Amino acid sequence: MSFWDIIWFIVVFFAFATYLMVLFSIVVDLFRDPEVSGWMKALWVACLIFFTFITAIVYLIVRGRAMTERATRDAHAVRSAQDDYIRTVAGGGPSPADQIAHAKDLLDAGTITAAEFDVLKAKALA
Repeated sequence: MSFWDIIWFIVVFFAFATYLMVLFSIVVDLFRDPEVSGWMKALWVACLIFFTFITAIVYLIVRGRAMTERATRDAHAVRSAQDDYIRTVAGGGPSPADQIAHAKDLLDAGTITAAEFDVLKAKALA
C-alpha cells in the first residue's frame, strides 16, 4: 500500500462520513418539522433512498434556510432551559432585592399580611 493509497482512503472516508452526516441532518430536520405532512415526509425519505445525492442537494437548496432557522431556534430553547435550570438548581435564583420587591408587591395587593411580609423579608436577607 503506497502513500497515495492511504491519502485516497482518508479522502474517501472523509467524504463518506460527511455524506452520512448530511443525510442524518436531513432526516432529523424532516421529522422535527411539524409543518410537513406525513406523506411529504415519506416522499422525501423515499427520494433520499432511491435518488440520494440529487435529493440531498435539492433538500438543502429548497429547505436549507428553514433548516438553519429551526436548528438555531432549538439551540436557543435548549440554552434557555439550561440557564433556567442552572439558575434554580444551582442556587442562583432571584436576588434578595427581587424577593423583597415581590413580597412588597404581594403586601400592596393585599395577598399577604404585614407579618408574612416581615417573614419573607427576613428569609430574603438571611
